[in-house]
Amino acid sequence: MRKGDNPFEPGAGTKPPELVGRDLMLEDAAANIAKGAKGRPIRGQVFYGLRGVGKTVLLREVGVRAAEAVDAIVLDLETPERRSIQEILAPELRKALIQLSRAEMARDVVRRGAGVLQSFASKFKLKIGEVEAEVKPVAGVADSGDLESDIPDLLEAVGNAAKAAKRVVLLALDEMQELKPAELSALITGIHRINQRSLPVGLFGAGLPHLLAAAGDAKSYSERLFQWVEIGALTQADAHKAIVDPVEQNSAKIEVKAVARIIEQSQCYPYFLQEWGFTSWNQAVSSPITLADVERASPLVVASLDKSFFRVRFNRVTEAERDYMRAMAELGPGPYTTGDVAGILGKSSTQVATIRAKLIEKGMVYSNQYGQVSFSVPQFDTFMRREMPDFKSPTTPNSKKSVSSTWRKEKKDA
Repeated sequence: MRKGDNPFEPGAGTKPPELVGRDLMLEDAAANIAKGAKGRPIRGQVFYGLRGVGKTVLLREVGVRAAEAVDAIVLDLETPERRSIQEILAPELRKALIQLSRAEMARDVVRRGAGVLQSFASKFKLKIGEVEAEVKPVAGVADSGDLESDIPDLLEAVGNAAKAAKRVVLLALDEMQELKPAELSALITGIHRINQRSLPVGLFGAGLPHLLAAAGDAKSYSERLFQWVEIGALTQADAHKAIVDPVEQNSAKIEVKAVARIIEQSQCYPYFLQEWGFTSWNQAVSSPITLADVERASPLVVASLDKSFFRVRFNRVTEAERDYMRAMAELGPGPYTTGDVAGILGKSSTQVATIRAKLIEKGMVYSNQYGQVSFSVPQFDTFMRREMPDFKSPTTPNSKKSVSSTWRKEKKDA
């Protein structure tokens, strides 16, 4: 088997050879965007879920299809840490206005939009590149310094320009959980106004599970403004297709037992499927890929995931935060009650609340239900047990096992 023919593509946001199990979501997105092209409000989608489930791939695919179907202007945005929503939006909206200015009938409206953008950039001291000399800031619009007032003004100006040019503008915003509460609130308010005006601007986003709760806290109507789509592991049937189809499309075969073992090891998570498929292909001397090939690949995949996918996140946290996550892992795959995790550490929930809050802030864990916490990365509990094998609960100094109520119940049930 030639490595150069390997069809699998493990990577951050890399589109797999077979995008399976997401057809309904893509159909809904296409329908909503088509409405925008007809002058109706665009109800955007927000994809939320754990790391490695394909949220970014799905978000980018929505943009690609929108550009093909309705000639949408797609702004691929990401919310990195330590950058404000103003810094992210302004340069990209400038690009959109430049494209919209090519429509003769929209020139005057676009010029006003550029003036509003100038006002916004000046107020927030942003560098957005050169604009036409005759474009002057529009006084009193998007220049108050209040995000919740200025971002809606800015988006409305861009929306008016898009309407005049008969184009659709899509904001494809990844890592939305990194937005500060005030930024998320302002963005939601802006999209709400856009929808009320039936302007052809839509927001499609992606983020970790706690984004849903954060948006609800920011604006109670956010759950009605967007389609909130939870993205999880694939079904076994889709996982089977994600492995078998790429292999067969490259004139090779894979044994049924080999596929079953990959599905078992990956737990049907899209990124893990790509890692196991990629390494199993490379381990195979000839077609078909066998169970023995997968067994040889598995420790290599685990080592690779530990080195990159898992450890890059592990290295971001403090020693106390690592202990908290290791206490979570002691209880199995989760979700976990905060009281049980604190009990593993020999402390009360209140005593470790700050640690838990920091881990949520860093995107390592999330809590969608009061009193519960879960890892934001699949299989992170098994990594933590490999990484910190000598962990002992202070409540049971002579044992690696916890005496928490959860562990006792699991032990009894077993």
